[in-house]
Amino acid sequence: MARRWLDVVGFVTMLISSSAAFAESTLFVVVTRPEPQVQAMAMILSLQALNHHTAVRVLLCGPGGDLAFSGYDGATLKPSAQTSQQMLQAVIQAGAKVELCPIYMANSGGRTEAELIPGVTVTSPAMIGDFMDQPGVRYFTF
Repeated sequence: MARRWLDVVGFVTMLISSSAAFAESTLFVVVTRPEPQVQAMAMILSLQALNHHTAVRVLLCGPGGDLAFSGYDGATLKPSAQTSQQMLQAVIQAGAKVELCPIYMANSGGRTEAELIPGVTVTSPAMIGDFMDQPGVRYFTF
C-alpha cells in the first residue's frame, strides 16, 4: 500500500513539474516568407498561443521584415478583413515581443528605426542567440 502511495505521489509530482515547465515555455516565431497568407497564419497562431498564456517572441527578417514598417501595403485577407501587419499589431497588443532582424534593417534601402510601427524594435544576433539557448523555447518558422 505504501508503495502505491509513493507511486501516486511521484506521478503527481511529475505532472506538476511538466506543467510548470510547459507554462514557462516561450514560442519563438520567425517570419521570413513574403506570402501574406503565411505571414497571417504566423500571427494567428501567435495570438492563439498568447490567448493560452504562452509567451511569444517574434523575429521578422527578409520579406517578413516588411511587416515592421509603417506604410506597409499588404493584401487584406479573408475572413478577418485584415492585413498581416494589422494582425501583427494585434499580436503586439496581446503582449508579444516583436523584433526586426538587424541584417534586414541594415539592408532595407535606407529605412530607419523611426519608420517602425509601434512595438517593434531592432534586435541583435547576440540577443537572439542568447534567447534561443534558453530552455523552454519552442521554434516555429514561417
